[in-house]
Amino acid sequence: MNHLYHLVRGRMPDLAKPAIETPAGRVISYGELDAMAARFAGALVTRSVVPGDRVLVQVEKSAEAIALYLATVRAGAIFLPLNTAYTLSEVEYFVGDAEPKLIVCDPARAEPVGLLASRYGAEIETLDEQGGGSLAELAAQQPPLFADVERGPDDLAAILYTSGTTGRSKGAMLSHDNLTSNALALAALWRFGPDDVLIHALPIFHTHGLFVATNVSLLTAGTMLFLPKFDADEILRLMPRATSMMGVPTFYVRLVEHAGLTREATEHMRLFVSGSAPLLAETHRKFEAMTGHAILERYGMTETNMNTSNPYDGDRIPGTVGFPLPGVELRIVDQESGAAVAAGTIGMIEVKGPNVFKGYWRMPDKTAEDFRPDGFFITGDLGVIDARGYVSIVGRGKDLVISGGYNVYPKEVEDEIDQIPGVAESAVIGLPHPDFGEGVTAVVVLAKGASLDEAAIRDALEGRLARFKQPKRVIFVDALPRNAMGKVQKKALRDTYASLYEPQGA
Repeated sequence: MNHLYHLVRGRMPDLAKPAIETPAGRVISYGELDAMAARFAGALVTRSVVPGDRVLVQVEKSAEAIALYLATVRAGAIFLPLNTAYTLSEVEYFVGDAEPKLIVCDPARAEPVGLLASRYGAEIETLDEQGGGSLAELAAQQPPLFADVERGPDDLAAILYTSGTTGRSKGAMLSHDNLTSNALALAALWRFGPDDVLIHALPIFHTHGLFVATNVSLLTAGTMLFLPKFDADEILRLMPRATSMMGVPTFYVRLVEHAGLTREATEHMRLFVSGSAPLLAETHRKFEAMTGHAILERYGMTETNMNTSNPYDGDRIPGTVGFPLPGVELRIVDQESGAAVAAGTIGMIEVKGPNVFKGYWRMPDKTAEDFRPDGFFITGDLGVIDARGYVSIVGRGKDLVISGGYNVYPKEVEDEIDQIPGVAESAVIGLPHPDFGEGVTAVVVLAKGASLDEAAIRDALEGRLARFKQPKRVIFVDALPRNAMGKVQKKALRDTYASLYEPQGA
């Protein structure tokens, strides 16, 4: 039986119950969502998608996009969502690496994406934010029932691309059991049920919005208030109807700045969750003082889904990410030797459990490198466990920057900057930012005689990188700090410019 959707269907309530509601007043019931997913699954089969094929999707958020996700797993295929901000050149890498059978994109990008698809032997369909497009038209011709393709717990349900500091993106292979086990663990821990109404303002091309928020809601027969993006006014308007919200730190920074955030405004809410980037302790304390609610932070990765969570009952300590989830093992080891370290000692975080991915797509050597012989995954994150067992993330062994909840890999940005005429070399780092958690920051050395300024660097990157990857600031230096082996010392740069984004006079 199709493992993921079998559980969704088995937990469906009265089919007339709302599954998704949009700001425009559109209500999609569970029965309608089931039929919509069946029609889309039929459309995929019509386009010759077979079990194991990849369906690459770069579309705006909509109920139909969720139906397409469900349809893909029902058809036994592998869902591969892409950030809508990715440029055509960025998309080409994913198409070449994943070799999807079908690409679904926004109609506005149909022509250039169609040319790209033809070069790699892929088919193309379109889907827009209103749920229209060629794929929707094809789906409308299919019956509202579909015999789900049999899939087992270890069969792949999705591939999500992540990256390393080498700049080459890696496809994290996620099985049906990876997704369902994690969603069920979170639903139980956070006490989600059919009476929950979740404010969903996250993107759905990301682990947080798709595999945490959406899966948890569907697997507990809840209702999602589906917003295309974060809007503080709209979220505060919805809170009297809602019970929960999942967000990134930027959401909470914006909310504590809003005059409408009060105890009265949030009295109907039972849970606020934050993840995808570190939440500043100051934001945590301000939010609790204004609302009486302590934000629940958790820790996860593309490769592992969620690993830890602060408790539902008990202290939610600012700056910590709580305890390992039920069924998840977590240990702290010496970064060099791999030996376990004493309690209270900083080291590399390693995890093991049903949530941990099956490896990197077509990268067996990299997969083997990132797993210990006993099955623990080496996260690349540095952490510490305190005397009470709370885990804190203190840094990263890799140079990953998390800005606004999105992963930015410095090497990719550096490669683009270094191609700009007049640039000798560059180093990209993340610095503490009050809104985004970390601000992407470029430190640039100019070639002799060059006279580029900050605006010139940023202008040159426009259209070459997604907006969230582009530096928020560019700093010019005569030389980058290096160690005896010639490696750029990014920690020295982070220390030097740590207060760059602090308010003037702070």
